[in-house]
Amino acid sequence: MPITVEERLKWWQEARFGMFIHWGLYAVPAGVWKGQSVPWLGEWIMRRAKISIEEYEMLAPQFNPVAFDAEAWVQLAKRAGMKYLVVTAKHHDGFCMFDSPSNPYNIVEKTPFKRDPMKELATACTKHGIKMCFYYSQAQDWHAPGGAGHWEGYSDGEKPSPEDFQNYLDTVVKPNIRELLTNYGPIGLIWFDTPVVITKEQSESLRDLVHELQPECLVSGRVGHGVGDYASMGDNAHPAGRVEGAWETPATLNHTWGFKANDNHWKSLDYLLNLLVNCASKGVNYLLNVGPTAEGVIPQPSVELLEQMGEWLKRNGEAIYGTSPTPFPVDPDWGRVTCKGKTLYLLIKQWPAEDLHLMGLRNQVRSARILGAPEVAVRIQQNKDSVALTLPPVAPEKKISVVALDLDGPPEAEQIIIQDRASAVTLPMHVAVLNGDISVSGNGTAKGWKDPLPSASWHFRLHTPGVYRATALIQVDNKTPEPSLTHELKIEIGDERITAPITVEEADASESAERFQIKRCPMGHVHIGSAGENVLRVSATRISENSGDGLRLVGIELVP
Repeated sequence: MPITVEERLKWWQEARFGMFIHWGLYAVPAGVWKGQSVPWLGEWIMRRAKISIEEYEMLAPQFNPVAFDAEAWVQLAKRAGMKYLVVTAKHHDGFCMFDSPSNPYNIVEKTPFKRDPMKELATACTKHGIKMCFYYSQAQDWHAPGGAGHWEGYSDGEKPSPEDFQNYLDTVVKPNIRELLTNYGPIGLIWFDTPVVITKEQSESLRDLVHELQPECLVSGRVGHGVGDYASMGDNAHPAGRVEGAWETPATLNHTWGFKANDNHWKSLDYLLNLLVNCASKGVNYLLNVGPTAEGVIPQPSVELLEQMGEWLKRNGEAIYGTSPTPFPVDPDWGRVTCKGKTLYLLIKQWPAEDLHLMGLRNQVRSARILGAPEVAVRIQQNKDSVALTLPPVAPEKKISVVALDLDGPPEAEQIIIQDRASAVTLPMHVAVLNGDISVSGNGTAKGWKDPLPSASWHFRLHTPGVYRATALIQVDNKTPEPSLTHELKIEIGDERITAPITVEEADASESAERFQIKRCPMGHVHIGSAGENVLRVSATRISENSGDGLRLVGIELVP
């Protein structure tokens, strides 16, 4: 009987957290070419510095990672609480980091190292109970004839002919996939990337080849055309709300994937844990990258950050591994929620000075416990649409603490935004009712809102009527910079109408800044005269002509 996608995904959805490793010849220049620092990602230096094939090949004799220790890498993944390891068997530069009988451009034949690190990693993964997985660039190949992305040999600079590309798939890619799925034992998944010129039929043929060779091996969504076993969000993307199906966020510890000597912009432990719990609360796996040096050493800041994550997971992993996404339509202000069976996990980022409130739970709470501090009592008071928890005055964790609620059945929640007493009300785009030709991206931003015709509306329950300050939350992207923009938005709620210009400031484009940033744009005040259920509608009366992406609305915030 053929294995189903659900059966294939079972281990992966239990795992939730994996290690990504970008390692190849690009670690030799480490972001610097002929004395000049090359902007952007370390593994893209061949393209960004326009290095010829002949020049790039000369990096191979310099690549001798004598400090490489597969045991140390895998043990680090284990200490970090990671359950699978995805390593670059071949990136876009076309260099095979394994002993490929079909492709002499590989680490065993072309470098003084003469060893197969993929074989050593596979052995260590088996020993330590980590799933071994491979990254493989199936379409972009800047070295092999017929691969997409060449600037040598193609008059259009990017696209090979369909015949050349098919020949590349047949003579380079498929033999490599056979080798990876034949010579290294059971493989958890093949992480394909950047499908660019590949056709749907070609993506399907790669997926089918993987499943033919190893039926239990997953195929990532970046094989192209939605034919993979699971989907991939954008790099470092924070999912805004629950997602349908199986998804994963690939993320970096600094700004690059492959090692760059000058990239010391390490993310904080706060940031990394926040992304971990945000992904888990949406049902999304978290694949976190390290970029080893040309000597085979994982940078010490990476090691320290991962070990700190692992220490947190030792105490709180119950709220991450094997969990399902939040049953609530929006995240509470104090943190995130996951669930498993009849247990609801409250991942609390902001420890309350008074009682913590959970709004909209339909279940009865039978008991509550604090992970890592089971001896501490938690008092429970359950009201009509909220649960109040009296917690100790000091959080048990420095970063994110977890309270587990044992319920009378599988968690159920009201699918409406409910105000927590007299607190602010946030109305995010990912739960808005949309009118007109607009949509919402996976990170919760409006897409295609380039004229005044569309609108978005929210249904919410207010506990405290009164005057609220309205703020529009707008996303900016520092990879596609725009000047300060002025849109004009209108809010309607009951008999109230306010129309206001909003000025969206430019993105922070400094080297240490995050790519996607939220700008808060005040709109004025609205009076909401009655408690109970209300509907707020927002529309645009003018979209700035200077905005290429239109109105990138993330939501509306109402603050009393």
